[in-house]
Amino acid sequence: MKEITHTNLQFLADTEMRQGGGTCNNVDVQWMETSFKYAEDALINKEVPVGCIIVFENDIIATGRNEVNETKNATRHAEVVAIDKVLNWCEGNGKKSADVFRGSVLYVTVEPCIMCTGALRCVRLGKVVYGCGNDRFGGCGSVMDIHTDDLPNLGPQFECIGGLMAGRAVNILKEFYKGENINAPECKRKVKDGCEIQSECSGNSNSDKSK
Repeated sequence: MKEITHTNLQFLADTEMRQGGGTCNNVDVQWMETSFKYAEDALINKEVPVGCIIVFENDIIATGRNEVNETKNATRHAEVVAIDKVLNWCEGNGKKSADVFRGSVLYVTVEPCIMCTGALRCVRLGKVVYGCGNDRFGGCGSVMDIHTDDLPNLGPQFECIGGLMAGRAVNILKEFYKGENINAPECKRKVKDGCEIQSECSGNSNSDKSK
Protein backbone atom coordinates (compact mmCIF):
# COMPACT_ATOMS: atom_id res chain seq x y z
CA MET A 1 0.00 0.00 0.00
CA LYS A 2 1.21 3.48 -0.74
CA GLU A 3 0.94 4.39 2.93
CA ILE A 4 2.25 7.78 4.03
CA THR A 5 2.26 7.14 7.76
CA HIS A 6 3.98 8.86 10.70
CA THR A 7 5.33 11.49 8.33
CA ASN A 8 5.42 15.24 7.97
CA LEU A 9 2.67 16.03 5.49
CA GLN A 10 3.79 19.65 5.29
CA PHE A 11 7.04 18.39 3.78
CA LEU A 12 5.01 16.61 1.13
CA ALA A 13 2.97 19.72 0.42
CA ASP A 14 6.11 21.82 0.02
CA THR A 15 7.69 19.48 -2.54
CA GLU A 16 8.88 21.53 -5.51
CA MET A 17 9.15 20.54 -9.16
CA ARG A 18 12.73 19.57 -8.55
CA GLN A 19 13.51 16.13 -9.92
CA GLY A 20 15.41 16.38 -13.17
CA GLY A 21 15.01 20.14 -13.30
CA GLY A 22 11.96 19.88 -15.55
CA THR A 23 8.88 22.04 -15.71
CA CYS A 24 5.19 21.33 -16.25
CA ASN A 25 2.66 23.00 -18.54
CA ASN A 26 -1.12 23.23 -18.78
CA VAL A 27 -1.36 19.88 -20.53
CA ASP A 28 0.45 18.23 -17.62
CA VAL A 29 -2.01 19.87 -15.24
CA GLN A 30 -4.93 18.47 -17.21
CA TRP A 31 -3.47 14.97 -17.14
CA MET A 32 -2.83 15.21 -13.42
CA GLU A 33 -6.41 16.33 -12.89
CA THR A 34 -7.46 13.02 -14.42
CA SER A 35 -5.13 11.12 -12.10
CA PHE A 36 -6.86 12.71 -9.13
CA LYS A 37 -10.16 11.18 -10.25
CA TYR A 38 -8.63 7.76 -9.58
CA ALA A 39 -7.17 8.88 -6.27
CA GLU A 40 -10.64 10.05 -5.26
CA ASP A 41 -12.08 6.69 -6.32
CA ALA A 42 -9.50 4.98 -4.12
CA LEU A 43 -10.59 7.18 -1.22
CA ILE A 44 -14.24 6.22 -1.73
CA ASN A 45 -13.22 2.56 -1.69
CA LYS A 46 -11.21 2.97 1.53
CA GLU A 47 -7.84 2.58 -0.17
CA VAL A 48 -4.91 4.94 0.38
CA PRO A 49 -5.85 7.65 -2.15
CA VAL A 50 -3.26 7.42 -4.90
CA GLY A 51 -4.25 7.49 -8.55
CA CYS A 52 -2.42 7.54 -11.86
CA ILE A 53 -2.71 7.44 -15.62
CA ILE A 54 -0.25 6.48 -18.35
CA VAL A 55 -0.31 8.64 -21.48
CA PHE A 56 1.03 7.49 -24.86
CA GLU A 57 0.86 9.64 -27.97
CA ASN A 58 -1.55 12.02 -26.24
CA ASP A 59 -3.97 9.25 -25.27
CA ILE A 60 -4.62 7.64 -21.91
CA ILE A 61 -3.86 3.95 -22.40
CA ALA A 62 -3.98 2.89 -18.75
CA THR A 63 -5.28 4.05 -15.39
CA GLY A 64 -4.64 2.86 -11.88
CA ARG A 65 -5.43 3.37 -8.23
CA ASN A 66 -4.42 1.53 -5.10
CA GLU A 67 -6.13 -1.86 -4.86
CA VAL A 68 -4.23 -3.28 -1.90
CA ASN A 69 -7.11 -3.74 0.53
CA GLU A 70 -9.66 -5.09 -1.91
CA THR A 71 -7.22 -7.58 -3.46
CA LYS A 72 -5.38 -8.42 -0.21
CA ASN A 73 -2.21 -8.00 -2.26
CA ALA A 74 0.37 -5.54 -0.97
CA THR A 75 1.93 -5.09 -4.43
CA ARG A 76 -1.21 -3.68 -6.06
CA HIS A 77 -0.12 -0.06 -5.99
CA ALA A 78 -1.63 2.32 -8.51
CA GLU A 79 1.47 2.22 -10.74
CA VAL A 80 1.58 -1.59 -10.84
CA VAL A 81 -2.10 -1.74 -11.75
CA ALA A 82 -1.45 0.72 -14.60
CA ILE A 83 1.61 -1.19 -15.81
CA ASP A 84 -0.47 -4.36 -16.13
CA LYS A 85 -3.10 -2.49 -18.12
CA VAL A 86 -0.47 -1.14 -20.52
CA LEU A 87 0.83 -4.65 -21.10
CA ASN A 88 -2.71 -5.80 -21.91
CA TRP A 89 -3.20 -2.77 -24.18
CA CYS A 90 -0.01 -3.56 -26.08
CA GLU A 91 -1.03 -7.17 -26.54
CA GLY A 92 -4.45 -6.15 -27.80
CA ASN A 93 -3.05 -3.54 -30.19
CA GLY A 94 -0.07 -5.44 -31.55
CA LYS A 95 2.45 -3.04 -30.02
CA LYS A 96 5.85 -3.74 -28.50
CA SER A 97 5.57 -2.88 -24.83
CA ALA A 98 9.15 -1.56 -24.59
CA ASP A 99 8.45 0.97 -27.36
CA VAL A 100 5.16 2.05 -25.82
CA PHE A 101 6.54 2.48 -22.31
CA ARG A 102 9.54 4.39 -23.64
CA GLY A 103 7.20 6.91 -25.26
CA SER A 104 4.81 7.16 -22.31
CA VAL A 105 4.41 9.47 -19.34
CA LEU A 106 3.06 8.37 -15.96
CA TYR A 107 1.08 10.98 -14.03
CA VAL A 108 0.66 9.91 -10.40
CA THR A 109 -0.63 11.86 -7.41
CA VAL A 110 2.11 10.69 -5.01
CA GLU A 111 5.80 9.97 -5.67
CA PRO A 112 6.27 6.29 -6.60
CA CYS A 113 7.74 4.15 -3.87
CA ILE A 114 11.03 2.30 -4.27
CA MET A 115 9.29 -0.87 -5.47
CA CYS A 116 7.20 0.96 -8.07
CA THR A 117 10.13 3.06 -9.29
CA GLY A 118 12.08 -0.14 -9.87
CA ALA A 119 9.13 -1.61 -11.76
CA LEU A 120 8.89 1.50 -13.92
CA ARG A 121 12.54 1.18 -14.85
CA CYS A 122 12.09 -2.50 -15.65
CA VAL A 123 9.37 -1.71 -18.19
CA ARG A 124 11.47 1.19 -19.59
CA LEU A 125 9.03 3.99 -18.86
CA GLY A 126 10.03 7.33 -20.36
CA LYS A 127 8.91 9.89 -17.78
CA VAL A 128 7.10 10.37 -14.47
CA VAL A 129 5.23 13.43 -13.23
CA TYR A 130 4.05 13.20 -9.64
CA GLY A 131 2.22 15.30 -7.08
CA CYS A 132 3.50 15.23 -3.50
CA GLY A 133 6.67 13.58 -2.29
CA ASN A 134 6.89 10.36 -0.29
CA ASP A 135 9.52 11.00 2.36
CA ARG A 136 9.40 7.50 3.85
CA PHE A 137 9.43 5.29 0.77
CA GLY A 138 9.93 7.56 -2.25
CA GLY A 139 12.01 6.08 -5.04
CA CYS A 140 12.25 9.22 -7.18
CA GLY A 141 14.37 11.43 -4.96
CA SER A 142 12.77 11.72 -1.53
CA VAL A 143 14.46 8.61 -0.08
CA MET A 144 16.30 6.95 -2.95
CA ASP A 145 17.10 7.94 -6.53
CA ILE A 146 16.09 4.68 -8.18
CA HIS A 147 15.02 6.57 -11.30
CA THR A 148 18.57 7.86 -11.93
CA ASP A 149 20.87 5.51 -9.98
CA ASP A 150 23.48 3.54 -11.90
CA LEU A 151 21.52 0.29 -12.09
CA PRO A 152 21.97 -0.88 -15.69
CA ASN A 153 20.47 -4.32 -15.03
CA LEU A 154 17.26 -2.72 -13.82
CA GLY A 155 16.58 -0.78 -16.99
CA PRO A 156 17.22 2.71 -18.35
CA GLN A 157 16.96 5.83 -16.21
CA PHE A 158 13.90 8.02 -16.67
CA GLU A 159 13.02 11.68 -16.27
CA CYS A 160 11.03 12.62 -13.19
CA ILE A 161 9.27 15.87 -12.24
CA GLY A 162 7.76 16.21 -8.78
CA GLY A 163 5.52 18.75 -7.09
CA LEU A 164 2.67 19.19 -9.58
CA MET A 165 -0.48 19.91 -7.54
CA ALA A 166 1.32 18.66 -4.44
CA GLY A 167 -0.98 20.50 -2.04
CA ARG A 168 -4.04 18.79 -3.46
CA ALA A 169 -2.33 15.41 -3.19
CA VAL A 170 -1.59 16.04 0.48
CA ASN A 171 -5.15 17.19 1.16
CA ILE A 172 -6.65 13.98 -0.18
CA LEU A 173 -4.22 11.97 1.96
CA LYS A 174 -5.37 13.97 4.97
CA GLU A 175 -8.96 13.12 4.11
CA PHE A 176 -8.10 9.43 4.21
CA TYR A 177 -6.33 9.71 7.53
CA LYS A 178 -9.15 11.67 9.14
CA GLY A 179 -11.06 8.44 9.42
CA GLU A 180 -10.22 5.06 10.85
CA ASN A 181 -8.70 2.64 8.37
CA ILE A 182 -10.96 -0.33 9.06
CA ASN A 183 -8.70 -2.58 7.00
CA ALA A 184 -5.65 -2.00 9.21
CA PRO A 185 -4.74 -4.39 12.05
CA GLU A 186 -5.63 -3.08 15.51
CA CYS A 187 -1.97 -2.46 16.36
CA LYS A 188 -1.61 -0.29 13.24
CA ARG A 189 -4.71 1.86 13.73
CA LYS A 190 -3.89 5.53 13.42
CA VAL A 191 -3.33 7.84 16.34
CA LYS A 192 -2.86 11.35 15.09
CA ASP A 193 -1.91 14.69 16.46
CA GLY A 194 -2.38 17.30 13.77
CA CYS A 195 -0.90 15.77 10.62
CA GLU A 196 1.14 13.06 12.34
CA ILE A 197 -0.09 9.52 11.97
CA GLN A 198 1.19 6.62 14.02
CA SER A 199 1.23 3.19 12.42
CA GLU A 200 3.72 1.25 14.50
CA CYS A 201 2.95 -1.63 16.86
CA SER A 202 6.25 -1.45 18.69
CA GLY A 203 6.74 2.30 18.82
CA ASN A 204 9.69 2.15 16.39
CA SER A 205 8.86 4.63 13.66
CA ASN A 206 11.11 2.79 11.17
CA SER A 207 9.68 -0.64 11.78
CA ASP A 208 6.89 -0.48 9.17
CA LYS A 209 8.39 -0.49 5.69
CA SER A 210 5.17 -0.94 3.75
CA LYS A 211 3.99 1.77 1.39
